[in-house]
Amino acid sequence: MKCTWICWLFGLSGFYDAVIGVAFLVAGPQLFETAQVPPPNHWGYLQFAALLLVVFGLMFFAVALNPAANRNLIPFGALLKVSYVAVVSYYWISTDVPLLFKPFVVIDAVMLVLFLAAYAALGKARPAAAL
Repeated sequence: MKCTWICWLFGLSGFYDAVIGVAFLVAGPQLFETAQVPPPNHWGYLQFAALLLVVFGLMFFAVALNPAANRNLIPFGALLKVSYVAVVSYYWISTDVPLLFKPFVVIDAVMLVLFLAAYAALGKARPAAAL
């Protein structure tokens, strides 16, 4: 199978989310301290979110390996991106948010648009169902 822009997109997304998840899982306190972000009242909150990113990263790798067969997973990835972009953007606009989280909003917003384009492209590529 030839790797299209869709498998490259989801391969990159899988790597991006998995690396961020692992980074926050193993070095969360150091990242927060370096960025001068106040820590959460319990690191378990951050560790859970970090592990969710790793899980989503694995899901994106599954989409990358077979986009047509795993098209049904793309909306869940899009919802992850919507969730992050919406929450962080709201706080960025209304009260501000630490710089540590701002680049991820921009990247995730771009990925969201590309995920929706990939979902649409894969839908058009499917053969029509037999009547």
